[in-house]
Amino acid sequence: MEFEYERLRRWPEVEAPNLFASDAADRLIADLAGDAVTEPGLVVIGDGYGALTLAAAARGARGIRVHQDALTGERALDANAETLGLAGTFEHRPLDDSLVRGARTVLLRLPRSLDALAEIATLIAEHARADVTVYAGGMLKHMTTAMNAVLAEVFGEVSASLARQKARVLTVREPHPAAATVLDRWPERAFDSETGLWVCAHGAAFAGTSVDIGTRFLLTVLDEAVPDARTAIDLGCGTGVLASALAVSRPELRVVATDQSAAAVASAAATASANGVAGRVAVVRDDGLASQPDASADLIVLNPPFHIGSAVHTGIAHRLFADAGRVLAPGGELWAVWNSHLGYRPALERAVGPTRQIARNPKFTVTASRRPA
Repeated sequence: MEFEYERLRRWPEVEAPNLFASDAADRLIADLAGDAVTEPGLVVIGDGYGALTLAAAARGARGIRVHQDALTGERALDANAETLGLAGTFEHRPLDDSLVRGARTVLLRLPRSLDALAEIATLIAEHARADVTVYAGGMLKHMTTAMNAVLAEVFGEVSASLARQKARVLTVREPHPAAATVLDRWPERAFDSETGLWVCAHGAAFAGTSVDIGTRFLLTVLDEAVPDARTAIDLGCGTGVLASALAVSRPELRVVATDQSAAAVASAAATASANGVAGRVAVVRDDGLASQPDASADLIVLNPPFHIGSAVHTGIAHRLFADAGRVLAPGGELWAVWNSHLGYRPALERAVGPTRQIARNPKFTVTASRRPA
């Protein structure tokens, strides 16, 4: 019986006609893995909205260990499992040895970051069974031969399938635990001389140990942002550079760093620790600001994404603006940096309140939006 991929939804992630809950790579991975998924020791990594996990469960797999970096992905998987009557067939795990220890079969959606792939590959090679087989797939437009090379560093066999519907799968066997131990380096850490901050990053964290150019531009004016603030939130914190910068420069400030990415949250916590402010930066994995009380923050800083996966889409930014409008205290401000061509100012006015330009360069605009008192 064919698995009903078309019944999967992306909720609570943004849904739109050009955004899908599964694709040809999910189907090809599932088809090539076949009945291997029903054997004990199945692990699924990088499942967007549950297609790999639930197709395996529908085939009879149970006790599936699953890691998804995005919190919205976890919630979508849970919701889809309820809809399809497959709740209880899997459990969420962090990206650590408990996820892959003793794994016999791993279904992996290839991450676009080579560092993320290297972190996953070394973890599997160190802790999975010696006879583990990894089915690592993606859409051709997002795959490179460098991925084969990363996998070949810690596995003896990497073979590519024929392409199907613009998707391909790499089948990987023969882990080399000794090689994996040598290459295991996460979180990485680097000193940024311009900011005076240590930046720590797990493989899947955006920008790695560098400071992305939008964040760097916002940092140039951050001292001007609500100087008398007592509470601040780094929304979509990534590696936590803005949160740590605020905590270092304002010892009286209580800072929350929040992101839905497990890699980002782990990285931000490491960054705060590396800069000696772990005691004043609370790091939270959250869908936007869902867990934050209304009218509770004097300052929110934000460098919003404008992609959902590989698709250019501003839906996430608009959701984050709305969250900021709810969570800001009266008179509080959202300081945001955004690509100027996106023209976010009207949306910020609607979601938060009166918005003024703070800085602008050839690529980015920094604005401050004040919630009315």
